[in-house]
Amino acid sequence: GRWRQQERRRLCCGRRRRGAASGEPSRMAPVQPESAIVHPLVLLSVVDHYNRVAKDTKKRVVGVLLGETFKGRVDVSNSFAVPFEEDAKDPSIWYLDHSFLENMFAMFKKVNAKERIVGFYSSGPKIRPNDLEIDTLFRRYCANPVLVIIDIRPEVQGVPTQAYYSIEEVDDSKETCRTFKHIDSLVEAYEAEEVGVEHLLRDINDPTVSTLASRVQHKMSGLKGLKSRLEEMHAYLEAVVSGEMPVNNQVIYNMQDIFNLLPNLNIEALVKSFFVKTNDMHLVVYLSSLIRSIIALHDLLNNKLKYKDYENKKTSLPAKESSASAEGGEKAGEAAKTK
Repeated sequence: GRWRQQERRRLCCGRRRRGAASGEPSRMAPVQPESAIVHPLVLLSVVDHYNRVAKDTKKRVVGVLLGETFKGRVDVSNSFAVPFEEDAKDPSIWYLDHSFLENMFAMFKKVNAKERIVGFYSSGPKIRPNDLEIDTLFRRYCANPVLVIIDIRPEVQGVPTQAYYSIEEVDDSKETCRTFKHIDSLVEAYEAEEVGVEHLLRDINDPTVSTLASRVQHKMSGLKGLKSRLEEMHAYLEAVVSGEMPVNNQVIYNMQDIFNLLPNLNIEALVKSFFVKTNDMHLVVYLSSLIRSIIALHDLLNNKLKYKDYENKKTSLPAKESSASAEGGEKAGEAAKTK
């Protein structure tokens, strides 16, 4: 019995040593978030919160995000508003009612025990200096809280969410400080949420707009979003060249990957295929214009013929009436002579 206990202890010690040597994280270590999935209910709640509290002002709103975390994927399925105030002149002065937060979370937990506090949201549209202090406050309720900035401006193109979480870094003075790191953010929905969103969009979509016009509008909005991203990249590179911002190698690598994915337009076969595709599309547009013109002329001729028949019938009716009245007068004259 003692020999078996010694063997078990030796095996457990060996496993711990191998895990430490291989750098495997412990089971109790919190998993760092890799992506944030925002549901439509959260977007609607944030827009409603902003319209009720800070509409037509320069203020922002802050609230709590609820959901689940699994293997670095933060699934944000619900949220609620929190009383929040900050000084516009001094960003270090701010107030967040954490007692209200705890009471609301206790009530939400009674409804759905699976939903936990996974972070907080802000209407932004950019990161504020006191967001790190708010992140420190939320670390009481969550190991790695996620900051999701939801841009409620209607003119913004593309996905209106940006997700971050804080990490520790060593600055130039060799002191540790926390800073935000960007992670992927997506908008996904359950089947029930998709049905609700489609029902809401019925009042927004204009049925009089054709499919072609809507497709062109979507293309234009996509190009506007691409233009804004290119302008943002250009501003960042200019700030780096002028020395206003430090060089971030990861950003430079991503830009290099983007430019490497662009097609090489100097290849003759590719240029020829572009020309052939463009000519085919122009041919379809030309034929469509001819067909439309022929149909319009055909309708015009049919209308002329129909209008001409109507005019002929209209002119023939007074002639018949005048002849009938003349015949009636002659008969009346003959009857008077006989008398």
